[in-house]
Amino acid sequence: MHIFICDFLLDIVQNSFEAESTYVSLILEETEDRLRCLVQDNGKGMDEQLQKRVLDPFYTDGVKHQKRKVGLGLPFLIQAVEAAGGTFSLNSEVGKGTQVDFSFDLYNIDTPPLGDLPSTLRLLFSHPLAFGFCVKRSLTTRKGQGEYEISKSELVDVLGTLTQCGTMTLLLEFLTSQEDDLKRFYVEHAPSVV
Repeated sequence: MHIFICDFLLDIVQNSFEAESTYVSLILEETEDRLRCLVQDNGKGMDEQLQKRVLDPFYTDGVKHQKRKVGLGLPFLIQAVEAAGGTFSLNSEVGKGTQVDFSFDLYNIDTPPLGDLPSTLRLLFSHPLAFGFCVKRSLTTRKGQGEYEISKSELVDVLGTLTQCGTMTLLLEFLTSQEDDLKRFYVEHAPSVV
């Protein structure tokens, strides 16, 4: 079940890793009233027919998760986005890659919370298929603007392989510090009541 926006991010980015991508970009653009998430990859891509099928909750290729009879990741995302007055688009081309772009209205009562972004990013950076993974995060409000950008190659250059407990702890501390630097720009999002 998807409880946090980070749950959707885990699903979508992992799908990009599994699509034989050598580069995956996760862009998180947050403003005072909207959170936009964009995942782009250069993986194998999908034709129009497959794009329609992956949006069907009763379709699974049976390859990735052999015991599953349904594929609910994108359908759950679309349902959450629609309930919260957000947007969703899927663009893909065979041999070129896929782009999943979605946003949530941060003042909508149905918008799920973001979740633990530093822990989510740590999991994604340490994924065995995360070869060319990059995260770009920005926050812009009336209080100001902050941003950071992190690539797996830079992390590996500094920390070495992202597989040992001590390295993973350092990675989480670093990612948490990046988010902490943005906290001064946060504004409270009181859900609107209609």
